Amino acid sequence: MSPENQAIAGQVSATKSVSWLDQEWPWWPLLPLYPYGQRRTLVRELIPNQIWSFEQLQGLYYVAVPVRLTVVKVPGGLMLFNPLPPTPELRRALSELEAKHGQVVTIVLPTASGLEHKLSLPAMTRAFPKAEVWICPGQWSFPISLPSSFLGIPMGRTKVLQEDGFPHADSCTWLPLGPLNLGLGNFQEIACFHRASGAVLVTDAIVGIEAEPPALFDIDPTPLLFHARDRGDQALEDSPQARRRGWARVVLFATYLKPGPLEIPPLLEVLRNAFRPGTLSPRAHFGLFPFEWQPGWEAAAQERLGEKRPLLQVAPVLERLVMPRAKDVLLEWLEQMRRLKGVSWLVSAHFSDLVAFKPHQIRSFSESISKRSWATNDGSWSFLGSVDKSLLNLGVVPKDPQAAFKD
Repeated sequence: MSPENQAIAGQVSATKSVSWLDQEWPWWPLLPLYPYGQRRTLVRELIPNQIWSFEQLQGLYYVAVPVRLTVVKVPGGLMLFNPLPPTPELRRALSELEAKHGQVVTIVLPTASGLEHKLSLPAMTRAFPKAEVWICPGQWSFPISLPSSFLGIPMGRTKVLQEDGFPHADSCTWLPLGPLNLGLGNFQEIACFHRASGAVLVTDAIVGIEAEPPALFDIDPTPLLFHARDRGDQALEDSPQARRRGWARVVLFATYLKPGPLEIPPLLEVLRNAFRPGTLSPRAHFGLFPFEWQPGWEAAAQERLGEKRPLLQVAPVLERLVMPRAKDVLLEWLEQMRRLKGVSWLVSAHFSDLVAFKPHQIRSFSESISKRSWATNDGSWSFLGSVDKSLLNLGVVPKDPQAAFKD
């Protein structure tokens, strides 16, 4: 976190000595991602007495990044924005906030497609049975489209954002992005501007990423150490340099899926380096390491990482697969944010927790998007571009993602 953000944010609540039972998440098979059934939660006060971050890890094959529940002080109590698995540890930390700031009165699912938040919503609503629930319009499920009530959402106390208005209109301004037709369902997320703190809360569309690994890895840096290696027969060795190296590679995976400077070695080579002394443990995946980084990966990572402060960006996987033909929609959304009186901070559901987001910074960000090539197919973008092209050719995604919603 940059020095200016550290001056705002409060103390981190680490959970090193918490029992594994306090971190248990029994519904993990619904979305079987690392760390599976044990979800450690890191709590951080971002803006004193106004905004708190509750972070857990989420990933596949140790490509793990923070996913965030944002807790907001609103008139009458607390609002939960982007639900997470309500483990006993998370619920206890929320209880401590409720004792000081009032009960949880609102739970908001501001995305139509964010599975990591959607699958946590039913359990979160059961944990807070008196809270009013608000969901983004256009909810969908795959492979079978089911009504929200079938997904465990309590329809008796659930309202739909936009269609039924917005919660806490006296203290929050709500800014919809989309909907965009993705073929299988719609992409839409609704940002919340909390006027008292000057913070804009978002889900996926824009994030900040910095070179320093997130504090959530301080207790267990295994994912970073795993990806810091070059071969599967190398041991997981901890050092600040290894953590930064591993984090840079995790960011490349998470943002590009298959970055340009990455090759997949032949299976025989992977097996030849596996099952060696020092790697014979589940933690090291028994030496199975199907990655071969090529020269230039550091330069590719630098394009995604801010060295002194989080680098504001649209993650390439969102740009190339969700919004490749919707740049104008994103720019209009950013312009609405720039016009907000008192806007100062961005809090997204992933990566860095508190990003400077004042009007001049929003303008600069928008101008950079307008001037550069959008949704390119070059370099590390080539894999994402090939996926989008295939989906277009198969007719899975439409050429105009807004056509279905135009009058």
